[in-house]
Amino acid sequence: MNRFFLTFTAEPQHIDELGHVNNAVWVDWIQQIATAHWSAVAAPEHQAAYIWVVTRHEIDYRGNIGLGESVTAETFIPTGPSGARFDRRVDFRNAAGQVIVSARTTWAMIDKASGRLSRVRDEVTAPFRPFGDEA
Repeated sequence: MNRFFLTFTAEPQHIDELGHVNNAVWVDWIQQIATAHWSAVAAPEHQAAYIWVVTRHEIDYRGNIGLGESVTAETFIPTGPSGARFDRRVDFRNAAGQVIVSARTTWAMIDKASGRLSRVRDEVTAPFRPFGDEA
């Protein structure tokens, strides 16, 4: 399952003094969809053995939503891993289908038993293939 989708709706606690979703909430939603994607497709033995930590967020804000509005988030892995790291793309589309927030994040895989970085092996990446083209 290369692409994974979730819908998020702006609730009162998500709204800042400008009347729209706060930037910190977008980061939280990025983490939520990444975690949900891992939980939905990774093998149970991989979920038991590894955990992911974010090492970089690069986010472009092109729009926003207000209270009660929803976005559809789409995430995918654009390219294969590099050592212990894997990049992830997340796009948030408004009701009109426009990408209003787009992120490229880098995650590092940690072996839970040792607490150390672990090289991302082929069997871990298999459920996330084919790697997506960045559109």
